[in-house]
This record gives sequence, C-alpha cells and structure tokens, in this order.
Amino acid sequence: MSTFGLETVFAPKRVAIVGASPRPRSIGAIILQNLVKGGFTGEIAVVNNHHDSIGGRKTCPSLDALPFVPDLIVITTPAPSIPEIIRRAGELGVKGAVIISSGLGHGAGSIAESVLQAAHAHGVRIVGPNCLGIMFPGVRLNASFAARQPVVGSLALISQSGAIAAAMIDWAAEKALGFSGIVSIGDQLDVDVADLLDHFALDDKTSAILLYLEAVKDARKFMSAARAAARLKPVVVVKSGRMAEGAKAAATHTGALAGSDAVYDAAFRRAGLLRVFDLRELFDCAELLGRHVHPPGGKNLTILTNGGGIGILAVDRLAELGGAAPPLDPQVAAKLTAALPPTWSMANPVDMAGDADAERYLKALDVLLSDPSSDALLVMNVETAVAPADGIAAAVAERVKAQRTTVGRSPKTILAAWVGTDQLVAPIFDKAKIPHFPTEDDAVRAFMHLVKHREARELLMATPPNVSALFTPDVTAARQTIEKALGDGRALLDPIEISRLFGAYSIPMVPTVPAINPDDALAKAEPFLAQGLSVAVKILSRDIAHKSDVGGVKLGLATKEQVREAATEVMARARRARPDARIDGVMVQPMIVRPAARELILGIADDPTFGPVIAFGRGGTAVEVVKDKALALPPLDMNLASDLVSRTAIARLLPAYRDVAGVPSEAVPLTLVKLSQLAADCPEIIGLDINPLLADENGVLALDARIAIRKPERLSPGQTRFAIRPYPSQWEGQLKLRNGDPVTVRPLRPEDEPAIARFLAGVSSEDLRLRFFHAVKDFSHRFTARLTQLDYARSMAFVALNKQGEITGVARLHSDSRYERAEYAILIASDLKGKGLGWALMQLLIDYARAEGLKYLSGQVLHENTTMLMMCRELGFTVSSDVQDASIAIVSLDLTARPEPTGAVGVV
Repeated sequence: MSTFGLETVFAPKRVAIVGASPRPRSIGAIILQNLVKGGFTGEIAVVNNHHDSIGGRKTCPSLDALPFVPDLIVITTPAPSIPEIIRRAGELGVKGAVIISSGLGHGAGSIAESVLQAAHAHGVRIVGPNCLGIMFPGVRLNASFAARQPVVGSLALISQSGAIAAAMIDWAAEKALGFSGIVSIGDQLDVDVADLLDHFALDDKTSAILLYLEAVKDARKFMSAARAAARLKPVVVVKSGRMAEGAKAAATHTGALAGSDAVYDAAFRRAGLLRVFDLRELFDCAELLGRHVHPPGGKNLTILTNGGGIGILAVDRLAELGGAAPPLDPQVAAKLTAALPPTWSMANPVDMAGDADAERYLKALDVLLSDPSSDALLVMNVETAVAPADGIAAAVAERVKAQRTTVGRSPKTILAAWVGTDQLVAPIFDKAKIPHFPTEDDAVRAFMHLVKHREARELLMATPPNVSALFTPDVTAARQTIEKALGDGRALLDPIEISRLFGAYSIPMVPTVPAINPDDALAKAEPFLAQGLSVAVKILSRDIAHKSDVGGVKLGLATKEQVREAATEVMARARRARPDARIDGVMVQPMIVRPAARELILGIADDPTFGPVIAFGRGGTAVEVVKDKALALPPLDMNLASDLVSRTAIARLLPAYRDVAGVPSEAVPLTLVKLSQLAADCPEIIGLDINPLLADENGVLALDARIAIRKPERLSPGQTRFAIRPYPSQWEGQLKLRNGDPVTVRPLRPEDEPAIARFLAGVSSEDLRLRFFHAVKDFSHRFTARLTQLDYARSMAFVALNKQGEITGVARLHSDSRYERAEYAILIASDLKGKGLGWALMQLLIDYARAEGLKYLSGQVLHENTTMLMMCRELGFTVSSDVQDASIAIVSLDLTARPEPTGAVGVV
C-alpha cells in the first residue's frame, strides 16, 4: 500500500519544530503553542540557531544537537534551507516531515525536486509543502497553525486547501463533531490524496472520509486508492473549479462534450465517492457521517411536520432529487387516524396541523418509527405560540433515544429540521446524535446524499454479467487499419476505414461505398436504387471532420440523375469551403428508414488527467445545443454501461411507449462495452463519436462516425492510458503441472464472483485458515466482491481453471503505490495439493511482477504452513520471523536479482 511510514508520522512520540520563532503571531510560534495546548504527550524539541529559548523551551541549533531523534519534524524555515534539513533528517533516521513553508517551486531544477530527492534517498515521508499542517486528536497531535483545536471523533479530513481545513475545524467545533485525523496536503510533493485515502481506509478509528479536492495529480493512483477506500467506508468529495471552461475545439463532438468537471464527476462516480458541490453540502454530509447515521435501505422518505406548506416544499425537493415520498401504508394511516385529530393530512407528508404539541408529535412518532414501509423519517417543526420548539425537540430526541435503546439502533434513518429555530434546538439534537438541519431543503438533500452513497456502493460492488460470449473483436484487423492510417501521416480515419474498424468490433454500421467522381457515384448507387432504396451522398475527405458544415451531405436521393447532381454539388461545395482539403470523391450510403428510431451519440474522448472517457447521450445535429449526455471511465461492463445510459434523459425513450416498440435492453449498453474494448485495444484512438446511432426494436445502427488517432506515447511497465487499468488479456494462457498436464490460467474477472464463491466453499476449513489466518465461513456477496473486483493496477489475481471451466486455484498480489513492493497470496483446491499447481502459480506471479517492473515480492506465511515455506525457499525467497507475531514468517524475494532456473513453466 502507499501508507509506508505514515503510521509513525501520524502518531509520533517525538516531534521537533525546525524554524520556530519567538514572535507571538509567527507560524512557528503558533505551531509550538498548538502542540502544547493540544496536550501532546511525547517529547517536543525546538530547532533555532538564533535564540536560546522559545516558548519557555530551550532550543537546539541543529537537528544533530537534539537530545533525541524525532519521528516527525515540522519545518517553517525559508525554502532554500529545506533540502539540507531533509537530507540531514533522513541520515539521522527521521521518519517524516511536515513542510509548512511555501516557495519551493515545481519541476526540474526546483527546490522541491531537491527536497524530494533527499526524502526518497532516506525514506522520509513529506506532507506539504505550503500546507496548514496535520492534526490527529486521538494522539493529541496538532502540528498545524489552525486557530482551533479539533476534538476526537471518527471523521477524517483530507484537504488541498489549508483555509478549507481550518473552516471545517471551526464548523465541527460548533457542532460538537470530532476528527480521527486532519491533513492539509498543500502541494503534495510526496504524500498525496491517494496515500491518505489508503491510510484512512484502513484506520479503524475512521468511519468516514471527507475530501476537499482541487485537482488530481496521478489519476491512476487516485482511482485505485479511491475505489479501495469507498468499498470500506463513505468518502465524500467536494471539488472546486467546476466551471472551468471546456475544450474550445475538438475533432469530434464527443471531445467537445467532455468538459473537465464532467470527467471528474464520472471519475468520482466510478470510484464510488459521494460528490457534493459546496461546503454547505460537505458540512451536511459531515453532520450525517459524524453521527453514524444508519443508511437508508432505499429512497422512500416519510415526512412528519406541523406545517403543510413546508411539507409540500420538502416533497417537491425530494422528487426533484430523485427520492420518493410514498403513500402511507393503510395500516399505518389507520393507526395515525386513531392517534391524531381528524384534521391531519391523511397522507405523506403527515401534517399534524399548526397546533401540534409535543404529545401529538410523540403519538405520530411512535407509529412512524415502527413503519417498515419507509426507509427514513424526517421530523420537521415550524415554531408556533402553541408549543415551544425546544420542548418538542427534547421530547422527540428522548423518544428516538429510547427507541434506539430498545432495538439496539434505529431501524430507519432519522433526520430533523427545526425551521427558524435550529440553533436553539441544536444542543438537544447534538446530544441525542440526531442529524438536524436549518431548512427542509438541507434535510432532504442530506437524505439524498445518503441514498446516492448507498447506490454508488451498490454499483461499485455489483457483479457484472459476462459479455465475453456476446462478441469477439478482431483486434488484429482493427490495429492494421489504424496503423496504415498512421503510416500515411493522417490524424483522422476515413469513412471506409471506420467501417472496417466497426466491423472488427461487431458494431453495426450502414453500408458505405466510396466513389471517386459523380459517374462512379451513380454506378455505386445503382444496386441500392434497384432495391427501391434512396441513397445519401456525402463528401469523402480525410481533411473534413464535420461534413454538414461544408454542405457536404445530400440525403433522400431516389433517381440516378439526383445522385449524379448531388455528387457534383457536394464536391464543388467542399472545394469552395475548404480549398486546402484533399477531396477523394464521395461516399454512397443507402438511406435507412427507421421512423421510430432514437438518434443517439456514443463516443470516446481523451481527457488530459483521466485519459479515455466514454460518452453517451442524445444525438443528431443539435447535440451541442441539447446537451443531454453522460460520461463514464472505461473499462465498462454491462452494469456500468447500463448505468451510463440511465443517467440521460434520452434513456426514458428507449423502452416501449405508446405505439413505439422498445429498443432491446442490451443493445445500447453492449455497444458502449464494445467501444470501451476498442479504446483498450487501440490506444491510438484519441477521439471517436458515432452520431447518430439509430436505435429501435431492430437494434442499433451507426449512420455516421468520426475517429481521430495519433501515435501513442511510450508507457512504462504497469502503466496504461486508462485511469482504471483494463483487463490484461495478454496474460491469458496455460501452465503445466509436474506431470505435464496443461492448466488454463487467466486474470480474475469481476464476473467470476459466483465461481470464486463455489471455489472457496470447496476448500477445506484448514486450508482456508492457513490462507486467511483465521476461520472463514462468510462467502457473502460483500466478501467475494472484494476478492474479485480488481483494478489490475495495484491489485492483480490469476485463476487456474480445469477442463470444466471451474476455478481450481487463485494467486494474487497487491503492490504499494510506488509500484516497488508487492504482497502475494495463493490458495489452491484442497484435492489438488501436491500436483505442482501452487508452484506454477507462484512462478507466474514472479514472472508477472518482474514484467511489471516491481522490485520486491513478499508475503506472510504461518510457520506451520511448511509446504508454502519450503516452496518459497526453493524459489529463492528469504524467510524470517515476524517480530510482532512469532507464529508468522515473512518471506521476501528480490526481483531485481538475476533469477535462478526453477524448471517451472510460465504462461505459454
């Protein structure tokens, strides 16, 4: 993982401030004060060669003069002095440094580069520079210049802005919410967002992670860490710069449609993060997560109020955001009628009228808390002279607390909105750990944040259907087409090449025939005309991306004369509009008459941060005007493709309606999966759109497409243009057992989850204990999904399959974020032990790790697992005992050393 050294940095026993100052308002002085006021129980030292003492503490002139070696140093000195400080700190054994100072510059030749080189040389972790500092209330560490001391809690905050971190601390103090850790990361010279996501995801003191983000430096590292973290706990992100201007010009419609913020939004969704759009919403999420609110099982909300108008406003907002206020169950309505005056609303929202007092609230609450038909309850109040708002709040809080005590915890999410009196009742709800909000809008939005988070996690953990049998691409033909175009020095494929490319990926496209002149166009059109079809004539030019912009399209041509005239006209128009363009003639296509077809756009865009992005939406000539589109990061499976489609308005027109037949449910998602695979197989494609793609009861058909290409940049081992690494099909093959029998092996796929569950169920309990170090009985979806949903970047797994296609062995590794070290694990079917499968899988892991450029492969093995330890020794691993657990052996292999012959056979 990328958490190397952070455990010590974030829980140090000895801290030194380098550059502390006696000036009362200096940053160094404030950091020293915060350390002391925060109650840090370890040793504190001050390094300053200009003053004998600061803050009542004797100073030391240098790090060498300290009476101890710090675990952590906090640096506030001028930028030019910092490289030498880090170098000397590393030599002394300091584990980490928080660099508050700014002005270190960026890139080659900068002070920052010198600092990073010194840090890497000695294994020193760097937070910053240009940051507020770090705060870990659980160990009473406040190494920051924040104005307030955070209290202990379970929220983690990662912020690229020191000001935002300070604002969150102030707000949390008012709400009595605490933190497990706060890290202001500044310029992210070393420790970055991904490192911290890894750290807090595995921190048992953290229940949720709040993230303020301005930009992602390494999309692949970020996506890997974010997806892993979101599977374990809620991660809420707010990103600034949403309104950054998109691309001014692009070779494809899709390129223009994919604005940078929309791509970030797609990335957050794919990672399972809950995105909010301002600090107010971030505060609301912190309010929910900090109270450990039970997440709703669905999006049905019951509303209890003493004001009909505010109840209606809440329902309106709920519907707008995608939630539902379902009708009351008849039995629930009957109970409410028995408990409330006849003037109540008889519906959801449950309006008890303006004279409702605490007793009436409690009667209704007793009924609604036990209602199994709704997922959550929002209790609202508008103060009247009949009953004081704080008295009603106290009664509600006590009843909710009593109900939690009775059943262990509330069976549904409980929210409160005391409009106009939230500050008055805040202490009451805070003490009862009931999330409360100043308006109905805030409360409903908060509820929908919880709903969206649950949906995101479900999508993240979903088992996708297997599409490998639905289409088999001809990758060789596709690559030959693209390579020929690149060899000609072209940046765009012509329509004939696009037709070949789509044919290689089974993407249906209207027949396209080239013609060099009007007479040739007539000859090519005759077979279509003879069938009673009209034809379209379009300009054929590798230099003209948008044919309609130059008058290069003529449709509905039914006679030979019309075809000849159209070909002559579009060629002449194109020459006038683009005298610089090479005109190769025209192309002739049959007119496709599908009166009920929906016009769609599908495409691939290239984002500078996240790489290839898949787009889908309403197509046609007004695509930029309508702007009904959604984006997703590839690779896509059918679940992800279906989700992408569902996020557009045009999706509502794909099923049958009135007398219009529906589009087959898999037709559009499968086409998106094919595009995703095309992007993975052909990294030369930097832009593609199909517009329009017709979709009706007969399936889909591409009428027009554009594809932009360029030679791909050379990538180092383990890298890809995708932010999420695609399935590594090149590692499919066979292994040979000791008796010579072949075994099929391939990378694990998410859709293997049912097969993995069957495999685990067939392994003996003793073998499971040796693999997982404890008894394993839980083969639930949640457990197996975590094993099968890999990113193929830091996580990799291979499965061995018998002749029946059943899994007989699994070998996996997980690397750190620097892609230097990886841990491995192997499990084989109990009845195959001793046949050499484990040996072959281990050799495969070693081959893979070397091919990826990893330097070390290690693992933890129980000492009693003598078979595994013997195999490791034979393969060249060193074996030592774990200093923290004598029952465990640590095995490690230096992959940079020249491999010794093993006699094993790898993938063939």
